[in-house]
Amino acid sequence: MILERYIARHLISGWFTVLAVLAAVFGLIVFIQELDKVHRYYDTLAAARYTARVLPGELVNLAPVIALLGSIVGLASLDRCNELTVISAAGFRLRRLLAAILVPTLVLMLVLWACMEYFTPPLQQTAERERMQLRHGSTTWIPPGGVWSTDGHRYIHLNHLSEDNVPEGISLFEFAPGGELVRHLRAKTAEVGEDRRWLFREVREKILVDGVLQSRQHVELGIPNLWAPDELPNLSLPSEMMRLSVLHNYTDYLRSINQPFETQLNTFWQKMLMPFTVLAMVLLATPLSSGVTAGRDQSFGFKIGLGALLGIVFYLAAQVTFALGQLFQVPGALLASLPALIIAGVAMALFWRMRW
Repeated sequence: MILERYIARHLISGWFTVLAVLAAVFGLIVFIQELDKVHRYYDTLAAARYTARVLPGELVNLAPVIALLGSIVGLASLDRCNELTVISAAGFRLRRLLAAILVPTLVLMLVLWACMEYFTPPLQQTAERERMQLRHGSTTWIPPGGVWSTDGHRYIHLNHLSEDNVPEGISLFEFAPGGELVRHLRAKTAEVGEDRRWLFREVREKILVDGVLQSRQHVELGIPNLWAPDELPNLSLPSEMMRLSVLHNYTDYLRSINQPFETQLNTFWQKMLMPFTVLAMVLLATPLSSGVTAGRDQSFGFKIGLGALLGIVFYLAAQVTFALGQLFQVPGALLASLPALIIAGVAMALFWRMRW
């Protein structure tokens, strides 16, 4: 167990080293971009707070690259001092090496899932809320002009969302199959239920009766199958910023009302399966760090450069694959798992050739 802990410690040390470097680089890039938007209320300090809150999400998205480079840094540092050679010569079997690497990697995968569900989305939402408050004087999540949704025969428009996530200025239009407007509702506010049922308050209703629109008023009126409470804060956010559970439920909701949901579904599977890509990257880095092709005389710098090149290639290939998959309507789960499967296959081939 001593050797397993020693290898795992070097591996984790490599991850944190690369994490610190990329955090500094990407943090500086985001901060410089925000400085261009600084004005009277949204000052430099506010830009720094925004950067600190969105940076964890950026680093989570970079987790496969961090895992690859960090594993190469950690394991190549052992190989540089011939420690891997000594460990191998001492009878340390390859399966024990894999176990020493897999244990911290599995923990890292759990941490990534937890971050995508509980940590980074709230931080990003808080950052966006504060920036909107300072730049536009409002904490509303709704963009100018409001947001629309439809289930085919009903169209709902939400004009404003209060700081407490209370919908305000709600309009609902209901049409007959022939396209004729048969009902229009205008509500001042609404109470949102967990079952997607909204209780409209201070409602003015116009309904078509015998070809004539008649006006009515209601103190309260229940309307089913609208947005859920945990979806409201995310309406104006890209799907990448949603919690995994919210994104999954929102995708199911869009599917249930016959709205386009493929982009949200693909994003969900990308996020959900990303930790498996991290696992594949760590497996790939292990034989690369030990020199499987040119022997053990590969320089430390060469291995780092190779890892950086592979990281760039992976990032570009993933973007191209995702775009092509959406174009050709490849199932989201298959599309998201493809990078991990390819990388894992290459890693297994390298392990087969690995001199250990």
